[in-house]
Amino acid sequence: MSDSSSSQSQTADQPWTVLRLLQWTTEFFQKRGSDSARLEAEILLAHARQCSRIELYTAFEQQPDAEQRAAFRELVRRRGEGTPVAQLVGYKEFYSLRFRVNEHTLIPRPETEHLVIEALDCAKAMSISDRPLRIADVGTGSGAIAVALAVHLPSAQVTATDLSEPALDVARWNADKHEVADRVDFTCCDLLSGVDQPATFDLICSNPPYVSESEFAQLDRSVRDHEPKSALVAGEDGTEVIKRLMAESYPRLEPGGRLIIELSPMIAEACEDLAEHISELGDLRFIKDLAGHRRILSLGRME
Repeated sequence: MSDSSSSQSQTADQPWTVLRLLQWTTEFFQKRGSDSARLEAEILLAHARQCSRIELYTAFEQQPDAEQRAAFRELVRRRGEGTPVAQLVGYKEFYSLRFRVNEHTLIPRPETEHLVIEALDCAKAMSISDRPLRIADVGTGSGAIAVALAVHLPSAQVTATDLSEPALDVARWNADKHEVADRVDFTCCDLLSGVDQPATFDLICSNPPYVSESEFAQLDRSVRDHEPKSALVAGEDGTEVIKRLMAESYPRLEPGGRLIIELSPMIAEACEDLAEHISELGDLRFIKDLAGHRRILSLGRME
């Protein structure tokens, strides 16, 4: 993809239409190992043209102007160097909602939607009539979990924590964007240490750091070099933060409440062992992702 005079003369009969740009970029991304090359190409071109992805499908024969081609070319270059698409366009779709993201937040992933589904299912099974449902989202990052739950549980009150104040700034923006800021309270602290009220929760949810130091070195560079390491790496084993979270959470759970944690399938068995050493937690179940791997651990506070 070039605007040089030599390239223009060689491709005079093949103008850089929307369709041709998408085809060229899809092939370019595929050569660099992308599993969703066409989708990435569409998202970036729509961003450069300031239109929706669906609008591209009615504009295949149109030729983006020089400014749009230049913007698209720069996005493609940066994506080719490893920058995540979500950071290039500034947002990521999660649970049918659009969330702002940047270098201070993890990019919400489809696997985490399984956590939201489990939390919604648990919430619907709870009989609470004299007060709002109380939910904590520990390590909220962009606020994706907290905001998605607040949107779908309009009577719930959500407490969201994170160690990163810049990440919380993004989460607050997302809560405001989705009109739930009045029901999501953000606190900068480690796990639940800075949360005094409410004293207890019906649901505690978390997508905590669960990558080991050795695993981090093997991550794709788009993750390793661009997303916050503190939100990814737990320590030498990958279970360190989850172990602390279990210990802090069970005293803060209402009887019959649930602790719902995303984890790596590689540490699922170790996390199960940790849970079995806490007598106050039981009714253990795993929720599998679309690949059939144990991805979400759901635990009940014994009554």
